[in-house]
Amino acid sequence: MEETEEKHSTLEVTPDVRHESLSCKTFPHLLIKMINKSRWKILGLLAVFLVMVWYTISREESFDFYFQDEKMTCPFKEVEKKAAQMIPNYTREPPLFLHLKDYFWVKTPSLYELPYGTKGTEDILLRLLAITSYSLPENFQSLKCRRCAVVGNGYRLRNSSIGEVINKYDIVIRLNNAPVHGYERDVGTKTTMRLFYPESAHFNPQADNNPNTLLVLVAFKPMDFMWMETILHDKKRIRKGFWKQPPLIWDANPKQVRILNPYFMEVAAAKVLKLPMKHLWKLKEKPTTGLVAITLALHFCDVVDIAGFGYPSSDDKKQSIHYYEHITVKSMASSGHNVSHEALAIKQMLELGLVKNLTYF
Repeated sequence: MEETEEKHSTLEVTPDVRHESLSCKTFPHLLIKMINKSRWKILGLLAVFLVMVWYTISREESFDFYFQDEKMTCPFKEVEKKAAQMIPNYTREPPLFLHLKDYFWVKTPSLYELPYGTKGTEDILLRLLAITSYSLPENFQSLKCRRCAVVGNGYRLRNSSIGEVINKYDIVIRLNNAPVHGYERDVGTKTTMRLFYPESAHFNPQADNNPNTLLVLVAFKPMDFMWMETILHDKKRIRKGFWKQPPLIWDANPKQVRILNPYFMEVAAAKVLKLPMKHLWKLKEKPTTGLVAITLALHFCDVVDIAGFGYPSSDDKKQSIHYYEHITVKSMASSGHNVSHEALAIKQMLELGLVKNLTYF
């Protein structure tokens, strides 16, 4: 009786065992079949992943190369050698900013009016330079290697995640009223110099600058000097003569204000863009603040890297040109700037190895 029950129970278990055995054989077969069907997708995803890892590591290594040991990594004189290939009669002798002493007894008066010279504005400059400064901060002068990042305002900076990289540079040059707060991950927080003109000045210069940021006026016309004088001397504000109303209140420390030497505007126009120097008042094209900033850096730094330069193609009319506001390339048509011309100049700098790009161009 017991033997019969044992056989019966054995017979009851056998179908389950067979089913389990069949499942064990079928699952690997199905798995292999699924892998065979999707292996190209898996391989493709794996390849993309490996490329992304390689790019991230190589980019970080290339950035860290500049910031390890100054004696080993600083490419001394390299910028001068390469700049001389592009800029005729390249020299680092001219000062970055205008000096007060140069306007008391001028032995060699400027040949040009603004924006490439100061002819006809000497009197107002005397008053303006009397309360501003021209010297470089001690921490600039003591640098053994001047590693500079010129940060443009281009849309390419959005979602770039290079803010920490930008903060590593000794000198970070920014432009106009481009904000930092709210965009730290992409543009960083450090601002050593900010180049601007009245119409592009932020009404609160302390908002997106550091306490020791140098505020560098790029003058395009005599009214720009007059605006600065009325602000710093607290005179009656000038409201006419601007294409856009500049700030009427501009709370800046005069000790942090500098007046850019028009020499760098001249180099950017005549030698980088190769614009004619005759009849400047008739010339519709002029360099952007960004190109002037790069030109300045090429005369001052041992390393010049750029980020956020380049405009979308003219076909893409809806694409914004700035990382912080929606202004399309169409707005550049009446700006007096030839962005295609400048793009070619910057491309030449990149090809020469004169500058390196932290974002795509």
